[in-house]
Amino acid sequence: MKKIILALMSVFSMVSIADAQKKTSGAIQFETTVDPSAMASASGIQLTDQMKARMPSTSKSNFELLFTATNASYMPVEEIEDSNGAGGGNGGGMGRIMMRFGGGAGNREYYYTFADQKIAEVFDLNDTTYYMPSKLTLSTTGPIGSMRIGGNRTPGDTSKPKPVAPPTIEVVKTDSTKKILGFNCKQVIVRSTRAIKLLDMDKNVVEETKIWYTNDLGFNFSPNPNMWTEGTVLAIEGRGNSSIAKSIEYRNVSAKDVTAPKKAKLITEEEYKTKMENMMKRFRNNRPPGGGQVRTFGIN
Repeated sequence: MKKIILALMSVFSMVSIADAQKKTSGAIQFETTVDPSAMASASGIQLTDQMKARMPSTSKSNFELLFTATNASYMPVEEIEDSNGAGGGNGGGMGRIMMRFGGGAGNREYYYTFADQKIAEVFDLNDTTYYMPSKLTLSTTGPIGSMRIGGNRTPGDTSKPKPVAPPTIEVVKTDSTKKILGFNCKQVIVRSTRAIKLLDMDKNVVEETKIWYTNDLGFNFSPNPNMWTEGTVLAIEGRGNSSIAKSIEYRNVSAKDVTAPKKAKLITEEEYKTKMENMMKRFRNNRPPGGGQVRTFGIN
């Protein structure tokens, strides 16, 4: 009888070890929703029905976090229909492919190293793949829903935009909790107060972003590296902008999938800003007179 008990204990121990090893790597799927009209309203911009009709409609994008015990990657993915049934179902299924994009911040790839809390931000610019060192932080430029308001500019004005004063940021830890993917999550509210001039009137615009994080996964992460306070962020909720974890799967993840591409060229934040300023300068110089005003809606 004692031998049987010892044998069972040995089996349970092996299962527990295997289960623990299994849960040190896997994939978390995130869905990001962007509503430009709601973002504009949150920033204090009064929109007419005609303006709303001309703005882009609400969009949704899928992202995937791949993680191991030491590293992680976060990048856009695209659902594709598998007519050959490779998805595992009868008569076809759905597959997922990683997509390499250039351009906006929402389409970048992020590679995390847990030991030193470093991030490699990878993106394509002018047919070159760059990586820019960064880190998890709480941005002082405001919540993810913030819109850049460039002051009083008339159509055809090609002068350099006036600098926008940074907002006042307040971090409020609340007692609110909720379950996301079965993990206990705590809430932090990031409150941003920005002084703007709207129709020749000074106005304070207050925005709030809710961050839901858990310490149960054992590593630090955020779907927006500039909106992080602690733990693994599984949801960021702003007015007109959100990123929410939808599913998790524990499985083996290759070290290659969580390592920044070796072909990427190093670029510092200062060098990147200089490149972008030069690109905007060329754009303004090449824009025809009376070409109108261009407004950019983006994630901080």
